Amino acid sequence: MPDFEPVIGLEIHAQLLTDTKIFCGCSTRFGAEPNTALCPVCAGLPGALPVLNRRAVELATRAALALGCRVHTDSVFARKNYFYPDLPKGYQISQYDRPLATGGAIVFSSNGREVRVGLTRIHMEEDAGKSLHDGLPESARWTHLDFNRSGVPLIEIVTEPDLRTPSDAAEAFSRVREVLVALGVNDGNMEEGSLRCDANVSIRPAGDTAFGVKTELKNLNSFRHVQRALEFEIERHIRARGEGTPIVQETRLFDPASGRTTVMRTKEEADDYRYFPEPDLPPLVLDAAWIDEVRRTLPELPAARRARLVAEYKIPEYDAGVLTQSMALADYFERVAASTGNPKAASNWVMGELTRKLNETRDEIERVPLAADALAELITLIETGTITGPVAKDVFEKMYGTGRRAADIVRDEGLGKIDDAAAIDRIVTDILAGHAATVAEYRAGKTKTFGFLVGQVMKATAGKADPAKVNESVRRVLDGPPANQP
Repeated sequence: MPDFEPVIGLEIHAQLLTDTKIFCGCSTRFGAEPNTALCPVCAGLPGALPVLNRRAVELATRAALALGCRVHTDSVFARKNYFYPDLPKGYQISQYDRPLATGGAIVFSSNGREVRVGLTRIHMEEDAGKSLHDGLPESARWTHLDFNRSGVPLIEIVTEPDLRTPSDAAEAFSRVREVLVALGVNDGNMEEGSLRCDANVSIRPAGDTAFGVKTELKNLNSFRHVQRALEFEIERHIRARGEGTPIVQETRLFDPASGRTTVMRTKEEADDYRYFPEPDLPPLVLDAAWIDEVRRTLPELPAARRARLVAEYKIPEYDAGVLTQSMALADYFERVAASTGNPKAASNWVMGELTRKLNETRDEIERVPLAADALAELITLIETGTITGPVAKDVFEKMYGTGRRAADIVRDEGLGKIDDAAAIDRIVTDILAGHAATVAEYRAGKTKTFGFLVGQVMKATAGKADPAKVNESVRRVLDGPPANQP
């Protein structure tokens, strides 16, 4: 896009991890039977009055402080008036001109450059319900309403229009998610809709400072969708400019199957919502000392932890990035590394076999059945030469499934390394004798068969033979005179 510059801003909606809704005592549990978590307050019945959830305020404040915002001691809830079938009151309780927090930034590196995305504000609000369409042709379609989600507490994180590429927009969304999950503010589950992103995009001639007409891409629930939707929309804007077609300010939906966006509705302006202070809620007043106390409880955030893991454990930045995708996973790694004294080996096993097994079993790292010191013991057996790498993987599987210790499995099942050179030579001689044709191919110049023959020896020893000595023995036999010659 040499002639045009995209201008992108994000609005990230994150449900807060409270047990009850923001203004009533109904459950926030996902997946309950439709319309069972519902009361007069979240249904908007006359005479029902909202009462603010203190825990929601605390979680919102944690998020704002972690993102570098200024948390205001005074903020005001407002009524945002609009009608959707899944908004039972006909208005949403949100915040407008006096939000909970302002300022802050998302900072990350992209292709060797620092990207800084300013935050306009973070405000609290209630979620709407959910419309469920039955999938019939539009002429015969029924829409069903589930109000369980109505009233679930949200924060909306609004960025400045500081982003210039779709990939940076996706990365910014990713960085916000990792912070919210590390704080315990949000579960990061985009499939269930607890974390969603709207993206605003416009284009302008390169070098201009004035903003173009923007469109809003609604309810993007993956990093990849954010990037793809923006790429399509930017191309659509550029094509419209080239054809002289006016760009209309509107809200659009992204279809992942086709990779295209379609019109949802013409975009409203703030005046269309007729904001006014919520008459049933007093201003939210926070004590400055309480805000400082919340700040003191913040954990080490992912970016800082990545830097510390690289500096303290001397592991690659890639490893640190993978390990800090979950703070619990990073905790587990640090316990293994402390027990083994070999951080790189610990990193390899946690990122490799352990993560694979967690994905396979759908276990949570917080409840993993393999203790960190048990994995460290397994790694030590490899480093001391007690077992080989292939055997270690088999031992790992048995440890994970039974809770037995590595040393016990190795002893009871005779899995110790075979490193006696004479014993290995005898096994190699027998294996090569059984693969005479392959040996002949090797000696005729087809040297790629070497790996096959080594593999056959390792298979015959169930992976227990010292790989280095097996390689040496196979090479010596193959490169020596044939067995029937002196």
